[in-house]
Amino acid sequence: MIRKTLQKELKELFRDGRIRITGIIVLILLGTAVWISSSQYQQAKENFEIFTTSERGIWKNQGEKNPHSAAHYGTYAFKPEYPLGLLDKGIDKYAGTSIFIEAHKRNEAQYSPIADQTGLARFGELTPDFILLFIIPLLIILMGYNSYTKEKEQGTILLLKSQGVKKHKLLLGKWLSLFLPIAAISLLLFLIAGIFLSNTKELENFSWTSLGILLLVYWGYYIVFINLTLFVSRISQKSAISLVSMLGVWIVSCLLIPKLASNISDAQYPYPTRQQFATAIQKDKEEGLDGHNPWSEAAKQLEKETLAKYNVDSLHQLPFNYDGYRMQKGEEHESKVYRKHYQKLRQQFAHQTATYRSLSVLSPFLPTRFLSMGVARTDYYSHWDFEDKVEDYRLTKVRFLNEYFAENSTYGDWGFLADTQLWEKLPEFEYQYQPLKNVMVQQQSSLIILGGWLLATFLLLFNFKNKI
Repeated sequence: MIRKTLQKELKELFRDGRIRITGIIVLILLGTAVWISSSQYQQAKENFEIFTTSERGIWKNQGEKNPHSAAHYGTYAFKPEYPLGLLDKGIDKYAGTSIFIEAHKRNEAQYSPIADQTGLARFGELTPDFILLFIIPLLIILMGYNSYTKEKEQGTILLLKSQGVKKHKLLLGKWLSLFLPIAAISLLLFLIAGIFLSNTKELENFSWTSLGILLLVYWGYYIVFINLTLFVSRISQKSAISLVSMLGVWIVSCLLIPKLASNISDAQYPYPTRQQFATAIQKDKEEGLDGHNPWSEAAKQLEKETLAKYNVDSLHQLPFNYDGYRMQKGEEHESKVYRKHYQKLRQQFAHQTATYRSLSVLSPFLPTRFLSMGVARTDYYSHWDFEDKVEDYRLTKVRFLNEYFAENSTYGDWGFLADTQLWEKLPEFEYQYQPLKNVMVQQQSSLIILGGWLLATFLLLFNFKNKI
């Protein structure tokens, strides 16, 4: 009975001109979105290689220079494109892709892709994640809103009852008739993306496992909509009522709740303005050691402690250049200040995320969105991990240069120049994305909530008792 129901439903779907046309349009949109995203991905990857090589060459060929001056001269760190960003760009189109590394200052990522686009970008882009998150649920609704209501309207439901058809077998057949086409469409998209990414030259971060998990996340999302669509069709007497009801569910779930969650989280846990953030950092920096100001109270205290530690009477008697030593101590103080204030931002983000999570029980869109961006490494966690790794590299770089200055020159010798070989000794920045297990830990709550949606809708659909 399940097989016969499946065959009947599939035949009716493919015979329906609306479904055929809509399905073709969705496939065309998916193909176009993947083609556009793959072109952008390829261009971003080529730019990364060009800029990274160019910036390294500029650093190595800067000539003889004082090491601390070289620290101020600085260099850029570039964020590589993660392969699954092809399917879900997440925040990457709004976040910066490069960070300028210099002494005494932690810079934010800049040069976001959205900055190079016109005002039309406000209306959104045709991307695979847009099709996967918004359009395919609409296709599910169009395919399944009348699964039961058409039987009621045509009177065939009574005929099925008289023949002793089991309700659960009929339901399972209809469920499979919705899931299999949707699963096939999404599987085709992911296979095309996987084949493209696996054949991309110099690819390091691509993982079929991550791609498979991302596909399972979307399948879970679609199953929730399939369950809701069939449930509404079962309890509705008219196809029009079922369609309008499910469109309402889609609007609330995919549009209203996400926007509401964003507004509530921003209102409850607002971020400081850029000016407030910079002012707070500058205030804390001034209360500590400034490596360029040897006359401040903090600098005098450090000088006193250093002389006592090495049991000498003069800075000239120290076994190193005190200027470089003081510079490094000032850098360490400033680093603590930056970490303190950036940690406050992370705490606000954690509060906002908790608000999103609490509202995810009202919308399967939210946990799916978070999981998708997480697995694609295009979420806030991944971006901040990149910024933290750049900051670690910045401190390593500045320490390397300050210590070389301190150990190879004498106190007061600001005319000391390091040869060009020193620049080559500094390792190049190479960013590695977080492993999948870290991502799944970060997204554990989203995974649980999406699992809860699956369980709740399955129970609602298969345990609901009604007279059909």
